[in-house]
Amino acid sequence: MAVEEEGLRVFQSVKIKIGEAKNIPPYPGPNRMRDCYCTVNLDQEEVFRTKIVEKSLCPFYGEDFYCEIPRSFRHLSFYIFDRDVFRRDSSIGKVAVKKEDLQKYHGKDTWFQLQPVSADSEVQGKVHLELRLSEVITDSGVIIHKLATRVLECQGLPIVNGQCDPYAAVSLLGPSRSDAKKTKVKRKTNNPQFDEVFYFEVTRPLSYTRRQFDVEEEDVDKLALRVDLWNASNLKFGDEFLGGVRVPLRVLGQFGVHDAWYFLQPRENGGKSVKVEELGSLRLNIVYTEDHVFPSEHYTPLRDLLLYSPNVEPVSASTANILGEVCREKQEAAIPLVRLFLHYGKIVPFISAIAHAEVNRTQDPNTIFRGNSLTSKCIDETMKLAGMHYLQVTLKPIIDEICTEHKPCEIDPVKLKESENLDTNRENLRQYVDRIFNVITTSGVRCPTVMCDIFFSLRESAATRFQVDQDVRYTAVSSFIFLRFFAPAILSPNLFHLRPHHPDPATSRTLTLISKTIQTLGSLAKSKSANFKESYMAAFYDYFNEQKYADAVKNFLDLISTSGKWDQKSIETPIMLKEGFMIKRAQGRNRFGMKNFKKRWFRLTNHEFTYHKTKGEGALCSIPIENILAVERLEEESFKMKNMFQVIQPERALYIQANNCVEARDWIDILTKVSQCNRKRLSTYHPSAYLNGHWLCCKFSADTAPGCTPCTGGLPANIQLDVDGDRETERIYSLYSTYMTKLIKMQEACGSKSVYDGPEQEEYSTFVIDDPQETYKTLKQIVSAVQTLEQQHTKYKRDKFKKTKIGSQEHPIGDSFQSYIRQQSESSTYSI
Repeated sequence: MAVEEEGLRVFQSVKIKIGEAKNIPPYPGPNRMRDCYCTVNLDQEEVFRTKIVEKSLCPFYGEDFYCEIPRSFRHLSFYIFDRDVFRRDSSIGKVAVKKEDLQKYHGKDTWFQLQPVSADSEVQGKVHLELRLSEVITDSGVIIHKLATRVLECQGLPIVNGQCDPYAAVSLLGPSRSDAKKTKVKRKTNNPQFDEVFYFEVTRPLSYTRRQFDVEEEDVDKLALRVDLWNASNLKFGDEFLGGVRVPLRVLGQFGVHDAWYFLQPRENGGKSVKVEELGSLRLNIVYTEDHVFPSEHYTPLRDLLLYSPNVEPVSASTANILGEVCREKQEAAIPLVRLFLHYGKIVPFISAIAHAEVNRTQDPNTIFRGNSLTSKCIDETMKLAGMHYLQVTLKPIIDEICTEHKPCEIDPVKLKESENLDTNRENLRQYVDRIFNVITTSGVRCPTVMCDIFFSLRESAATRFQVDQDVRYTAVSSFIFLRFFAPAILSPNLFHLRPHHPDPATSRTLTLISKTIQTLGSLAKSKSANFKESYMAAFYDYFNEQKYADAVKNFLDLISTSGKWDQKSIETPIMLKEGFMIKRAQGRNRFGMKNFKKRWFRLTNHEFTYHKTKGEGALCSIPIENILAVERLEEESFKMKNMFQVIQPERALYIQANNCVEARDWIDILTKVSQCNRKRLSTYHPSAYLNGHWLCCKFSADTAPGCTPCTGGLPANIQLDVDGDRETERIYSLYSTYMTKLIKMQEACGSKSVYDGPEQEEYSTFVIDDPQETYKTLKQIVSAVQTLEQQHTKYKRDKFKKTKIGSQEHPIGDSFQSYIRQQSESSTYSI
């Protein structure tokens, strides 16, 4: 989701690798071991949870998480929880990284010390305060100073135990005083509107003249205002602290007025004193990205250069290929390039051009496409994007079965458990390999068209280059479809969205053995047994040393590398796309039925959207995909509940609450994509609910009244492909900007090659330059386009800084008054 900023869209995303924890404090009992899991949170909102690692004080997770961040946030937090024998979860420690500090750790493996977790330290949200110091004449004619404190509102308070009933406690603190007052409690909202004013007597005068004010008790500079937010609780343990701010009265300055938003802070000295090293540490790799995307016309020069790449002769001199040459890792160039070319329908000519050039540089047919070249990375990325649905249809049912059954499949005699039988294990493994091999080699008609067209191009280039080798037409394709698509998906199903988490060690070992066998079966190598270092794998492979397996692979490869356009066949077996618990509002089918909220297990397949009382039970309700007319967010005010969306059907809308903002967006996205081709899709909808006889949004009384707001669904699209061309061009610009010194060095290399026709100079030998003149010309155009965009970014930053007001709703005052003073001084000295 993009945040609009005066013609500019801002996208946030984060990619996290949760590595391992170490030195977790032992459980205070005879067992001492813990069953730990880790969560990822945006502030206090959990958006991801790892699997539980049992009986360990140094749990290894090895899990990856990526998400588009759909809202503003202050901290990216990680919590380690322990699940005890009673299935109660207790927090051990946390890592909280401020948003502005994320760049410090960008792409680096970092060990973070776990910090203590207490109710007093778990805060989020902001508060809007207005302070005014004024002179007041008392009834006796004496003039005193009074402070008027107006608590206007709060935003984004945490929800405690499923609710938030906040109130504010306001105190004036000084060396010899502490006056406290409270607002009214606001029920069922984490964005309360208070708008209450409290008065505090600040000073008492000994004598008064119009020119001088003498303070008897205390100086204003020694006083501070304290505002604490609390959640009113009916529990005997008392109200829960939600956060607070301390505002020194010296902010009032000479005018005696201060109006600002503040981030809420933890309670001072809250929680017990714990030595940080006693809680252990957590290894993380965090990549946080913020894309500032301008209107489309700003990207035209660079985008045109990129999209023209397939037509450049030689292709090594093209804009896209040069990006691959200057980036540190080919992968970082491949991701935005593939998405851009896919978006504009030019991925096949682009990959065909760079693949043809790579084939012509290859000397040995046995090493074709075996390196981590730009071609290999681009094809990998295309298969991930265009082939994800194909992968789910083909592999997910059998992978789910393997992960659920837990059949023993270990065939290494050294690793065999005492209770296991080697022959039984071999037979279990053989059956799994056979079934996976069959589902793969019979799936050719479902292979996406774009993949078939790319494979056709690879086959033709390889067959033309190595005419003597009859098998090269197969190995050129199998090196991708088996080696880099099916085999990795079997090995790590969580990375390909086939499973939510990395499998347990025993299942992971089974998948490793299956993956190695499938990879070898697909490779069509001359001597299969030689491919295995382990003798037990070579012996196991004898089961498959039959011609029928080689024939099945060749037939499959012939089918998917045919230039003909294969239509997506209708799939009779329902394929599960997403499932999980959410809360739904009862639809009130019975006349006197209660329309309350209930937790249900939701399941989406390519055929229907259903919900069940719990996982595994029969469906309570089934909505055919063709009956989904729109999927849209539901305004929070409808039911005073966050993260709600609506699935609109012909008769009514189903109102659903997801567990967090990321999950809500994911459900909306996949439901929208799977129903986008429905002929009766709506063009308008009601963003609020129909309650008490009328629509809350437009106030129409008829429940059949047409929608008052345009739908956001967009045009029909591939279920797994939703690309923003301008955002990808912005990412490519950022890469060119990052590697500008390499672009300049490549220009120097072109000049050197043009005038010096001899052995390559070592400092320039890293670049592939087939035509120095053409490459230099392209480089000049790239630098010009990048510099133009750089000017646009600089202007935006300068204008934004000028408009930034510290203490505004968009930029609340941070951790302390001192930081506010520092921010103010920085803004006064800022210059471009």
